[in-house]
Amino acid sequence: MHVGSDRITLTGLRARGRHGVYPRERAEGQTFVVDAVLELDTRAAAAGDDLACTADYGSIAEKLVAVVEGEPVNLVETLAARLAGICLADPAVAAVQITVHKPDAPITVPFDDVSVTIRRERTEALR
Repeated sequence: MHVGSDRITLTGLRARGRHGVYPRERAEGQTFVVDAVLELDTRAAAAGDDLACTADYGSIAEKLVAVVEGEPVNLVETLAARLAGICLADPAVAAVQITVHKPDAPITVPFDDVSVTIRRERTEALR
């Protein structure tokens, strides 16, 4: 498999989570927005028209939302790493880029968005 040859992109998954370092973030929660770019080889799936040969993006989306809605963490970086692990648990996914947006971050100046983007490959996940 050549990593990065094909991509499935999930953009704008929204979920309410209680992530953050401040007590107010934990108590009130806020909306997080997730983008996931799954890198995989889709040739076998396309040739056989077979979902079993590719990543089931619907199932992955549900798992990502469950993590955002689940156990709180302090850092968006930690949340992004957990989300990457969910994607790499799918055997079809060779690498993933995760962006976690925190549009309601507790910042004292006007802003449009705060986000963290990470990229992980299957070999890194197995270490």
